[in-house]
Amino acid sequence: MITKTMKILIIEDDVNDCNNFITCVKNRKDVEIVGVTDSDIEGLKYVKVKHPDGIILDLELNNSISGNLDSLSFLAELKKLKLPKKPIVIVTTHIKSERIYNILHNEGADIILYKNHPRYSANYVLNKFLELREVEPSKTVETLKEELEDRKEKLSNYIMKELDLVGISAKMVGRQYIHDAITYLIENKGNNENVIRYLTKVYKKSGNTITNGIQNAIMRAWNRTAVDDLLEHYKARINPETGVPTPMEFIYYYVEKIERNL
Repeated sequence: MITKTMKILIIEDDVNDCNNFITCVKNRKDVEIVGVTDSDIEGLKYVKVKHPDGIILDLELNNSISGNLDSLSFLAELKKLKLPKKPIVIVTTHIKSERIYNILHNEGADIILYKNHPRYSANYVLNKFLELREVEPSKTVETLKEELEDRKEKLSNYIMKELDLVGISAKMVGRQYIHDAITYLIENKGNNENVIRYLTKVYKKSGNTITNGIQNAIMRAWNRTAVDDLLEHYKARINPETGVPTPMEFIYYYVEKIERNL
């Protein structure tokens, strides 16, 4: 089934963030940008004319024409518009405050994403729009949160099960690196950021430390797991020099395998 391209409006005063979204969309066919502005008032005009399916709304709009330093006024005005269909609103912010998040949800924000989170990226935000689009309109934000958490748990359990089958021991620190790398690549399809670089941000360790941890976990499994089990559950290339998969071969094999089966 062909899914309609999502029209996204960006209300953001950070030029780098705007450029990241624009660059990201060039490599995608499921979303398109219908407007970019650093003004809440201009944003409302875009909504009336362009009828976006989704809005990326920066919480801290320092260039707001209305003089407000946050986006609450935009959300309040958006409620007043008699739109045939309410756009999905994702608020992005450097602020981490449960109180503010509750206010934003009450004002109509669907999701708030923390910009300083290691997993945050332009692709991650755009993928959230696609996830939200599949949710029935009648569902509450709390229901949506539960569904997203259930999906994450299902993905995590699937990854752990696959690693158990080839003997990647839970005692090896590399197992968690592998788990998080697979999760990141599945949740951020199309993101060009190197997955090892992502893991260095999360764990505050060097790329060599991360890579060695993954390689050690793989080598331990190939030395201890029965050959028949390895052949049955891992059907990708093996490095002929070492007799084991490289870290990236191993990770991408499971990304593709899990995506096919989830």
